Amino acid sequence: VQLQASGGGLVQAGGSLRLSCAASGRSYDMAWFRQAPGKEREFVAAIKWNADRTYYSDSVKGRFTISRDNAKNTVYLQMNSLKPEDTAVYYCAAGLPRLRQATTPSSYTYWGQGTEVTVSS
Repeated sequence: VQLQASGGGLVQAGGSLRLSCAASGRSYDMAWFRQAPGKEREFVAAIKWNADRTYYSDSVKGRFTISRDNAKNTVYLQMNSLKPEDTAVYYCAAGLPRLRQATTPSSYTYWGQGTEVTVSS
């Protein structure tokens, strides 16, 4: 499985961006993580392979929306009301996490190369 993330960029606080992650191969559960300079990688959002369940970190709940189009084998992260603290490299990941492990990076087998998001104040 290969993952290709795109859509990052520079945006002012309060603005929006949509990230995309195009995947090859079969459908997996998908997730977005992010890593800011000097910080550990943190969970952002996840979606089951059939889109019947989504998960969000508390820091993005209500502002970000994860979705997927299995016909295009693509997962999206719509990011609204962006804050400077959202600045990070965003990574998409694919795998089959066990129950209650969807927020854990080690639960995902495949990772994209990352796309950088910078939010200016």
